Amino acid sequence: MTVLVAYASKHGSTAEIAEAVARGLRDAHIDAECLDVHAVKGLGSYDAVVLGSAVYIKRWRGEARRFLHRHADELAALPFWIFSSGPVGAPEEDPDPEWLEPSKVVAEAERLGVRGHAVFGGRLSEQGGGFPARAMARNIPEEFHDRRDWDEIDSWTRSIAAQLRATESKVT
Repeated sequence: MTVLVAYASKHGSTAEIAEAVARGLRDAHIDAECLDVHAVKGLGSYDAVVLGSAVYIKRWRGEARRFLHRHADELAALPFWIFSSGPVGAPEEDPDPEWLEPSKVVAEAERLGVRGHAVFGGRLSEQGGGFPARAMARNIPEEFHDRRDWDEIDSWTRSIAAQLRATESKVT
């Protein structure tokens, strides 16, 4: 079994989450390949897919949305999961959870039969982002610059591995 972990990342935080998911699957003895969505030519050689994107103001990155649309038929025929990453800052200041969810993407993924969706915290970029990002970083305490919960990501990855093993055992 080979799983594609594809991602769309602006400053690298989502890519790091995708790499952790792929590594966790490999640790569970499942072959996993981690690729930027731009590098994916097709899904024919994969048995399952995990697709992730950074979320900015309730929207997935355009390249991740295009990936979902372009590969819709293939995804509908495969086990697949999606994740979003994005919230930074003090947790008590998080907007309404609906603000963090890309509702159109989730609805499209559900229509295609997605097995699960997770929202993980994000990380403020140390570089790039321009004035708005620097201003936001100045106004957020240092301890909230990276809200990724690696234990939560690992737990989600283990649940995917368990589902894949259960699916695989039903086929054999």
